[in-house]
Amino acid sequence: MARVTVEDCIDKVDNRFELVLLASHRARLISQGAAITIDRDNDKNPVVALREIADETLSPGDLKEDLIHSLQKHVEVDEPEPDPASLIVNEAAAVFADQSGEDDDQPEVVTFDRMSEEELLAGIEGLVPPEKSDDY
Repeated sequence: MARVTVEDCIDKVDNRFELVLLASHRARLISQGAAITIDRDNDKNPVVALREIADETLSPGDLKEDLIHSLQKHVEVDEPEPDPASLIVNEAAAVFADQSGEDDDQPEVVTFDRMSEEELLAGIEGLVPPEKSDDY
């Protein structure tokens, strides 16, 4: 079989740098034990990866997503913010439970004071720098 070249793959992945990244990632996966989708024909892992891309047995988009996922150290999960009305109801229920002495087994609800941006700026402007002394 003829050797695979970059020209065989460039119509599948337009950017040569991205092609190198995808093929090297796939070659690493193969060396870690991933199943190959073509006959090996006594080729090494990078050549097998390029042949898989050229023969379109693997989607370049899927390879790219897998590469991105493998490089991520922290995956941020978007969680919906709690409804302000439900926070008020939970706080009122906690106050009522404290007054009635019921539900001592439930954890205490901790709330934090919120301040607007204007209040924060007013507080910062009210700060005075410390007096300079001759001791330093």
